[in-house]
Amino acid sequence: MNRMSCWLLLLSFSLGVLSVPIDHNATPQGNVAPQEDKQEESLDTGLYYDRYLREVIEVLETDPHFREKLQTANTEDIKNGRLSKELDLVGHHVRTRLDELKRQEVSRLRMLLKAKLDSTDTHNMQIDHAALLKQFEHLDPHNQNTFEAKDLELLISTATKDLESYDAERHEEFKRYEMLKEHERREYLKSLDQEEREREEKRLEELKEKHRQHPKVNAPGSVAQLREVWEETDGLDPQEFNPKTFFKLHDTNGDGVLDEQELEALFTKELEKVYDPQNEEDDMVEMEEERLRMREHVMKNVDTNHDRLVSLEEFLKSTEKKEFNNPKEWETLDDTKPVYSEEELQKFEEELREKEVELGKRAASLQHEQELLKERGKALEAQKKEYQQAVMEMSQKQKDLQVVEGQPLAGPNEELQFHKEMKKLEEGERGSKVPVPQGMAGETQNIHPVEPPQNLPLHTP
Repeated sequence: MNRMSCWLLLLSFSLGVLSVPIDHNATPQGNVAPQEDKQEESLDTGLYYDRYLREVIEVLETDPHFREKLQTANTEDIKNGRLSKELDLVGHHVRTRLDELKRQEVSRLRMLLKAKLDSTDTHNMQIDHAALLKQFEHLDPHNQNTFEAKDLELLISTATKDLESYDAERHEEFKRYEMLKEHERREYLKSLDQEEREREEKRLEELKEKHRQHPKVNAPGSVAQLREVWEETDGLDPQEFNPKTFFKLHDTNGDGVLDEQELEALFTKELEKVYDPQNEEDDMVEMEEERLRMREHVMKNVDTNHDRLVSLEEFLKSTEKKEFNNPKEWETLDDTKPVYSEEELQKFEEELREKEVELGKRAASLQHEQELLKERGKALEAQKKEYQQAVMEMSQKQKDLQVVEGQPLAGPNEELQFHKEMKKLEEGERGSKVPVPQGMAGETQNIHPVEPPQNLPLHTP
């Protein structure tokens, strides 16, 4: 797979996802390769349209014409949409599959919109779904049935933009994590008396100092850092370090470039000097932030064309720089200033208090609803007992009416009507008029209260 093809596939794995290179000498159909030889399936990029993105890329890579154009395209051709115009020349089966993928994605987005609207008070309103689909930038909402060049252009540009902003979002999430941790620490200390608070503050400071006592961390991408990987991970003689061999060893998927995941794997040994999941003082969330900082540092100094990939040429040029052999000492998160200011922390705590008030109101509302449900349950239980009592009285009435001197009093039609009225009574229709079998005074009477029959004439056969 060539470099431009890798750049396009980067859109599906640049957040730490393995690319799956296409084997152009693949085994013919019928000779299935062993399961253990298959590449590990790609992980999720974190984009909400991740599956659609990867499936489109996989389908495009199966077309010989499109693959040939990738071999001669440059980064700008991909970014500015010129490559997208080549979509008109791909095979019919590829276009058919892309059309199907787009229809599936549109259907999925409609389901997401419906679920969101159903959870609000607007689900009964007239909704313009075509207008709502415009908020999704990775496809053309005006054409919901076929995959066109504009769809590919939008998919590439949107994914590029989203992935480029992903690191910034990760840093922001880490900042909020650190502020929440500090907020909880302060709240916990406030809950202690003075003596306990002083003792706890001393313990926390000792843990912080213990965390700082770690071996020197080599600057990521420096000769010292790479030699350490060469020796401890690769098991090779550090005196025989060869940058070109090192690159090929750590291009794990053999695509000719080091992607972001392959780069981050190089920093594991340095991170293990600072972080141990068994130690109370070491925070694994901070370790991942440290890994991100290391990768950004290397990309800034090595990735000269800013395509989020490191080629062999870029890697070898970086080893010729002065910073490669004499880098500045790497400062870990403990050595740098806090990722947030006191003002930001106060604003964050204010947001937490507002959310706490909102949740309190919601909890009170739910408690009130629960009490109403309990009262309703009690009322229903009382009503059920009344119905049961009425049924018992009706049953007794039936027995009194059925036999007079051993003979049935009512004919089959009257008995059938009588049973129907009893069923209505069980269903809650109390107070209805029940026809009285022949021989009783009057045509109807209330079913409750029930009076015993008097002076009933005998039924003659």
